[in-house]
Amino acid sequence: MMSVPADLRNASTSAVKSMAAEGPGSPIAIPPMPDYNGRILAYTSTAAIIVTGVLQGAFPQQLLWLVAGALIWPHIAHALTRKTFLRNSTRIRHKMLIVDCVFGGAFIGCIGLVVIPSLSVALMLMFSCLIVGGIRQWLLGTIFMAAAIAIAVAILGPADGPHAPLLTMMVSILSTGLYICVTAYYSHQQARALMQAKTQIQNQREQSIALSHKLSKYLSPQVWQSIFTGERDVRLETQRKKLAVFFSDIKGFTELSEEMEPEALTELLNHYFNEMSEVALKYGGTIDKFVGDSIMVFFGDPTSRGQREDAFACVSMAIDMRKHMKIMRQKWRSQGIKTPLEIRMGISTGYTTVGNFGAENRMDYTIIGKEVNLASRLESLAEPGEILVSYETFSLIKNKIMCRDKGEITVKGFGKPVPIYEVVDFRRDMGPNRSFMEHEHSGFAMYLDSDKITEKERQTILTALEDAADRLRREEDVS
Repeated sequence: MMSVPADLRNASTSAVKSMAAEGPGSPIAIPPMPDYNGRILAYTSTAAIIVTGVLQGAFPQQLLWLVAGALIWPHIAHALTRKTFLRNSTRIRHKMLIVDCVFGGAFIGCIGLVVIPSLSVALMLMFSCLIVGGIRQWLLGTIFMAAAIAIAVAILGPADGPHAPLLTMMVSILSTGLYICVTAYYSHQQARALMQAKTQIQNQREQSIALSHKLSKYLSPQVWQSIFTGERDVRLETQRKKLAVFFSDIKGFTELSEEMEPEALTELLNHYFNEMSEVALKYGGTIDKFVGDSIMVFFGDPTSRGQREDAFACVSMAIDMRKHMKIMRQKWRSQGIKTPLEIRMGISTGYTTVGNFGAENRMDYTIIGKEVNLASRLESLAEPGEILVSYETFSLIKNKIMCRDKGEITVKGFGKPVPIYEVVDFRRDMGPNRSFMEHEHSGFAMYLDSDKITEKERQTILTALEDAADRLRREEDVS
């Protein structure tokens, strides 16, 4: 008269398939009891109650014809839901369970509301409704069953007495108990399979996260974020956007590569790239590529704060890199690297083509255009420690950053000579109130950024400077 939990069965089947695909080491789940088997068990139990009740005189003889109906109906229901147009109906199992509730209510009315058999059949129906469809299905089933009971009792009338013989009651209780236990067992197995599947999904999710973080090392964080959040599709597509493009390389690196062992050179270069990458990411730059000792970064895609802010962030990054290079140079000198390594940089702002270039199975997220060539040319023209910018970049940053006119250059792809400018420093850091100071001579190097010094560090630094000054004075007096 009722079906097993269909929704749970479908979910468990999917879980079993998923676990089977994992390989031999995966846990094996017991498949759920099909609706067909569950309905056969329920109707067979009801048939046993009918036969026992008729033999003991608790039910009218004419109810024996219900036995044949109880044994045939599961097969009819199976054929209707599998081999007719009903198989395409949504939630067909819930609707068939409503039919079972109507049949069950009619049966309870036919036996005249005899207590124990009636409760047994009602309990099987309500148990199935709760498992299959929850409270909503239980309410619907109860309503239809109550309506069927009322109609049957109105037609046939109640039984002479509410109590059934002992054997009929025992068969009713045992049949219902058997149905509930078997259904509960399979439900438990389904829940167990779902828990195992949930655990495996969680493990796979953690593995996917770990793998995505490994793959993110090959992409700029902004690009990786846009891909994994679904903001950007991985397909061959480009667009025209106004970007700030940055190029840098190390002056003196070629000479250094001839002096150092490859392993030490690799360690130095990786340290340099790591430090500069952190600076670039701090300002929101998209790291395009590393080529030899060169770095290419651009601002304005995949995220942008506006042309003026992108250009300012790009130049701010370059100034910070120049300052940071002094710290690294001191560290390298302490490690025995005497070649004075200097960074030189070029920045251009203008429209470029940005997006995914390449083939469907291997693509590269990058930019092309004459502004890229201009930035590269500016970098090659820059002196050690110098930052050269194009006129477009200068016009966007001149209110915040002091620049010096460097004349004009001729660049392939540009019809007219291109005015260029040298970045001096932030306007706020110029004059007597500047926070940044540096001095570097043979045997002496000092880098000071007072905004980054704590009070405790300030006292230590003052003591060190006073000791150094006293020593220099004593040596001067001796000489």
